[in-house]
Amino acid sequence: MQALIELTATAVPVEGANIDTDRLIPARLMRNPRDAHRSYGPYLFHDQRFNADGSEISDFVLNQPAYRDSKILVSGRNFGCGSSRESAVYALLDYGFRCVIAPSFGDIFYSNCVRNGVAPLRVTEEEATRLRTSLAQAASPVVSVDIRALTITGPDGHVYNADLPPFQQTRLLEGIDEVEATLKISDKIDAFESRYFAAHPWLRDGLTEGGA
Repeated sequence: MQALIELTATAVPVEGANIDTDRLIPARLMRNPRDAHRSYGPYLFHDQRFNADGSEISDFVLNQPAYRDSKILVSGRNFGCGSSRESAVYALLDYGFRCVIAPSFGDIFYSNCVRNGVAPLRVTEEEATRLRTSLAQAASPVVSVDIRALTITGPDGHVYNADLPPFQQTRLLEGIDEVEATLKISDKIDAFESRYFAAHPWLRDGLTEGGA
């Protein structure tokens, strides 16, 4: 996946708590292939963005000119709750989003974000509200995100501290998945196994006898 270190881009305020994965991408659209020829970007918030005839719903925030090219999304608590569909993150990523800011996230959605190179940054409920308000009022709704420092700078210049556990932070900064992150500490794993089997030799003997 592509590493993410710093990002300065248009941010869109999406109001509401408990925005679930079915809103991010309706289940019926997941039957369509996602490959080099078909992006899931058009499916993001599909039923809020488009009428039945395919025309845009003008008052939906992503259809407003100021936010069309957004790469950062700011929303309410429990963002990405509901089903575990990884397609919800595919839709965000294919649209162009690399960062989602909210007070809390659905657990599986959170993991899927990091796995695909999208930064899920937690701030407090009050901070998320303040940031969305400043975006709605700004002539230029641009936000800067620093994954190293874990800071978010709003369009009004206010700086927010973001929460992201060190393991997820490293994976985003280096653009690595769980397997690559594990291989980086293979020497520590080998050293632990050596110490453990030295202290419990009958376990190694059992493995040898069993043909493992």
